[in-house]
Amino acid sequence: MLWLKALHLIFMVTWFAGLFYLPRLYVYHAMSDDETSNERFKIMERKLFFGIMTPGMIATFIFGFWMLGDYAWAMYSSSGWLHTKLTLLILLIVYHGFCGKWLVDFKHDKNKHSHVYFRWMNEVPVLFLVAIIILAVVKPF
Repeated sequence: MLWLKALHLIFMVTWFAGLFYLPRLYVYHAMSDDETSNERFKIMERKLFFGIMTPGMIATFIFGFWMLGDYAWAMYSSSGWLHTKLTLLILLIVYHGFCGKWLVDFKHDKNKHSHVYFRWMNEVPVLFLVAIIILAVVKPF
């Protein structure tokens, strides 16, 4: 049980590292105006999204649902905090999907957003992280 929790947390940190850094790359990419920088950002963004973020997300869910199936659902299925956390995780997957859409937009040189937009989008994962950690640790309801 503790091994599952440790692995879940390790991959959650990996996933969030990407969720924090990729929109920051988008900020810099949106500000760049030379071909060399654009191509460099495309490579960095692709490697981060497919090499770190997405595998981190998948492993987070594998170990999280494993824990849910082993013991957590039986213990907490009627708890509101768990349902709220799972709802936030679904919304976080949607955000991850937006990161992927922006990746494709930059890849095809079709980005329509400013660096200011991506600065704001860079703050979204912080809100998710704070809420999810509080729900999982404090279990307020």
